[in-house]
Amino acid sequence: MKCDPSLYRAAPPSLAVKPRLIRQLFLPPLILILVIAMGYGAYRVSEHYGIQNLSESGARQLELHARTVESEISKYTYLPSILELEDSVGQLLTEPTPQLQNQVNSYLEGLNRRSRSRAIYVLDTTGRVMATSNWRDSDSYQGEDLSFRAYFQDAVRGQPGRFYGIGTTIGESGYYLAHGLEDKGRIIGVAVVKVRLETLEERWQRARLEAFVSDENGIIILSSDPARRLKSVRPLTPTIKERLARSLQYYWWPLNELVPLERQSLTEGVEELTFPANASVDREHTQVSYLAQTRPLSDTPWHLTLLTPLEDLRREAANQGMLVAVACALVTFLLIAWNERRKVIATRLAAREALEAANDELERKITERTEHLRASNERLKAQIRERRQAEETLRKAQDELVQAGKLAAIGQMSTSIAHELNQPLAALRTLSGNTVRFLERGALDTATTNLRTINDLVDRMGRITASLRAFARRGEDKGQAQLDKAVDAALQLLAGRLETSPVKLHRDLAEATLGIDQTRLEQILVNLIGNAVDAMQAQPQAELWLVGQVVDQRYRLSVRDNGPGVDPEARRHLFEPFFTTKPGDQGLGLGLTLSASLAAAAGGSLSAEHPDDGGALFILSLPLLDHPAGQPDPYAST
Repeated sequence: MKCDPSLYRAAPPSLAVKPRLIRQLFLPPLILILVIAMGYGAYRVSEHYGIQNLSESGARQLELHARTVESEISKYTYLPSILELEDSVGQLLTEPTPQLQNQVNSYLEGLNRRSRSRAIYVLDTTGRVMATSNWRDSDSYQGEDLSFRAYFQDAVRGQPGRFYGIGTTIGESGYYLAHGLEDKGRIIGVAVVKVRLETLEERWQRARLEAFVSDENGIIILSSDPARRLKSVRPLTPTIKERLARSLQYYWWPLNELVPLERQSLTEGVEELTFPANASVDREHTQVSYLAQTRPLSDTPWHLTLLTPLEDLRREAANQGMLVAVACALVTFLLIAWNERRKVIATRLAAREALEAANDELERKITERTEHLRASNERLKAQIRERRQAEETLRKAQDELVQAGKLAAIGQMSTSIAHELNQPLAALRTLSGNTVRFLERGALDTATTNLRTINDLVDRMGRITASLRAFARRGEDKGQAQLDKAVDAALQLLAGRLETSPVKLHRDLAEATLGIDQTRLEQILVNLIGNAVDAMQAQPQAELWLVGQVVDQRYRLSVRDNGPGVDPEARRHLFEPFFTTKPGDQGLGLGLTLSASLAAAAGGSLSAEHPDDGGALFILSLPLLDHPAGQPDPYAST
């Protein structure tokens, strides 16, 4: 069979151009976005690993400089305590004289010169300076009252005094080490050594190292950048500011906060900080980013922070990102060129193969279409068989579900049924025992009366069990039922619940024969009346209306209560399986679903209405087989 050339005619030019036009419009922006994304990703990866390497080298450098600071501080810690070895110091503090004062001043002057400290002085227990190494200077501490200083207050209590502050005499900053001088277990004075740590700053500046030391208050006391000195690295509360102003630790310095433009925490003790650039030093950048690594210093509440600039690292990361972006662009260009070349070759081969395979393709399609029609016919037959099997399975499942609903209703009524049977059984036991005694005494009339009563009780128990047997029987979709008989049977089954929850019953029904199985009608009525009784348990004056009327050759049975009604949220799910508003142990949520299903199977319907004056109203509509001429008025008893 030859193929029709019209089947493989080329597409119109307008349609053939569209895919190529779309590629030309959207491919360049996508490639540009890909190149930028790859470059940015390479930049971020390079920056991440660069910061990681910088952090490792910075940690080693931070440890080295921290040990240097700790060594600089610790070499003076012994000085205050050696003054206890000088007898003249103890004599001056216990029995001061001008000669002893001059002697101690000369001793302190020589000791200060040899130790290269800033000043050494001795205070009595009241905080007054008794002798000092700078007694010759115009700004000598001689006679000053330094009792307000924290280092004196710690030392006079026997604790080592460590304090950084600005002197109140000439405003010179220094680190103070204080030690309580004892005599026979009693503190008689305090020795203080003042040390200047500015040599550390000079070393940092010569090494082009950016670092600072912050004290226990968060104030920068040492810094390679003088602009950062005596600034706070964290916010100071009004309470702390008042305490610092009262102690004059930093004299009257404003203590402004060193606020970074940006702060990002990387790990514990490591942050990324961005500060404004110093215009006099760096005119190229408006802001500078640092990797800040902080470590506590031993034997002090201070912290050393090392600042490592990130500009070189980011410049190198940017170069890496640009290289990756260029490489990505080059690879993309090569891939596009290779793809275009491949498409040209593939188009030529495809055109040749299409011409050769056109005839075979058409014959194959005809064969496939024939096979498809045959398979469709077989599938249709199989679907018809499956549909019939599904309908049969559904019918059986519905019957089982109806029977399960009956058993569930019997289970819920088991307590009241047991109560109904227990009362006659108890009466039977009592009457039978009495009857034997009356027969022995010869009281035949009384024994006869007891036997008649026993007979009535047995009939009553028979009616109860007969109702249960009739209710438990499997029903059929079609059949006929007597309405009055079904209502009486339902009320008989619910007699126990009606006694425990007194309900005033309004019954306005006429005898009618309905087109539904008798047991199924009884099951629907048990569900509807039982739900109404459960809904009115908290009602002080519960009332129930059973009203029937004929409408268009159908019998319309209304079951209404004066309970709280059904809330709007529950109305949407009222006839869904397993939905119930009762507690979990009082209902399965199948009653209304099964009732609606049974009514529909008989050609009827079950619906719910919600009167404005409260309560719930369920309307059962069923085919009418036989009914009297007169029709009752709905709710006539109300």
